[in-house]
Amino acid sequence: MAKGSGLGVRGWLLLGLITVVVLAAAGVWNPFPGMWEWVNRRQPISEPDVAWQQRIGGTPRSVTIAGEAVVIEQRTRVEARSLAAGTQLWERKADWSAVTGAGPEAVVVVGRLLVKGYEVLDPTTGVTRRRDGDAVAVWTYRNLLLDARCVAATDCTLSAWDPRGTAPLWTAFLPGVSAGLFADNPNLLGTRRLTTARVDGEVAGPEAVPPLLGFPVDGRVHVVDTATGRVLQNVEPGRDERLTVVGGRLLRITARSQDGNCYFAISGRDSATGQEAWQQAGINLRTADSAGCVQREDPYGARNVLLGVSPDGREAVLDSYDGRLLLVAANGERVLAVDDRYAVVRAADGATVSARELGSGRVRWKRPVGEKAGAALTPYAAIVADQKPNRLVALDPRTGRELAMLRTSANALAVGPAGMVIGEGREIGYLRFGGTGADPAGGDNGSNGTAPGAGNTPAPQDSCGPKNELCAAPDPGK
Repeated sequence: MAKGSGLGVRGWLLLGLITVVVLAAAGVWNPFPGMWEWVNRRQPISEPDVAWQQRIGGTPRSVTIAGEAVVIEQRTRVEARSLAAGTQLWERKADWSAVTGAGPEAVVVVGRLLVKGYEVLDPTTGVTRRRDGDAVAVWTYRNLLLDARCVAATDCTLSAWDPRGTAPLWTAFLPGVSAGLFADNPNLLGTRRLTTARVDGEVAGPEAVPPLLGFPVDGRVHVVDTATGRVLQNVEPGRDERLTVVGGRLLRITARSQDGNCYFAISGRDSATGQEAWQQAGINLRTADSAGCVQREDPYGARNVLLGVSPDGREAVLDSYDGRLLLVAANGERVLAVDDRYAVVRAADGATVSARELGSGRVRWKRPVGEKAGAALTPYAAIVADQKPNRLVALDPRTGRELAMLRTSANALAVGPAGMVIGEGREIGYLRFGGTGADPAGGDNGSNGTAPGAGNTPAPQDSCGPKNELCAAPDPGK
């Protein structure tokens, strides 16, 4: 009997492929578009599914909610997408971008590296509202845009602008700027933010401009009043000192090496007179490394508060304006996030996180978590990122009411009044909160006469005063 009389498996597969190609070419039947759609189909980024999900051109460097748009910064371009539907609104080539302003007043600032100047764009249309050709650096805040321009190495001008303004509010002279001050939001002498895995460091968006800013110039610190533009002080740090400007005070942090240990002291100075307003000894603000107590880092903190370690090893939160201890954690507890109102603290056994009210220490809410959980505080929501299983949870910062709970391995990229943007790789999505965001003045779970989960959109704490006295929420139990 003859061998190889059949086509064999490979022959039949080849014949089938030829038949499909002929049918597709003749327009009789074309399975290829459907097959490609099946292969390229996007898997939901979370469970439950987000309101919309889009694939962008590259991994985002930053994402910010600006009014009704989501601004996405990538390596060589910036784009905006509709907050409602995720559709692309516009795209521009740019090496850096940042958002200034809030809500309907927000704008996008873009520029090119090593090229002077910037443009201010409308976040919805991408239309240029203002163009500058001289600035070397910009700083973006919720209520102010600052830029610096230099006609010579020792002749620079700092200008303040309303985010949508066309003329500067004030200008101030600076004798040069640091060589590292260029592009968007170069580091000034303030605080470092606490960060955690799976939550972007800029998730809260731009902060309100502090009352004072510290500009490093040639080894000295120039303290600028952001309301008037006056340069209040021009200070050189001592040999064992690090200077920083936080919450309306110039802080002198001293780290002295003795007996193999570092000994710390903090002095808060009045911005106008330079006189000492308060002093604390023994609090380690984590500004120094172990090599001779040299201070190379700014302290951790946020807005008007500082985070350090007390002499007995417990984490402590200080008011930078008057030096008060607002919170001292128990042994083994760790502060995961902090702002002017609350601190999110992980228990010593790692089984729970809780929100503590600064000043009183009152526990506002508590929830179980995994031992590697992280957290972040924004004006609109507290974000808890858990692992094994992966979860992202958005909570009302004041009451702990659950605004959203996602089973996802994505990261929290941006939080706004009514929802948050999450992302994984090139996929991003927008999740609407179950309510309408946290309500800093309302009751808990409808106790103020509203339906549970129907709180008002919060007003971010932009003008709380140096000690948060103007934004203290009433006790819901009273």
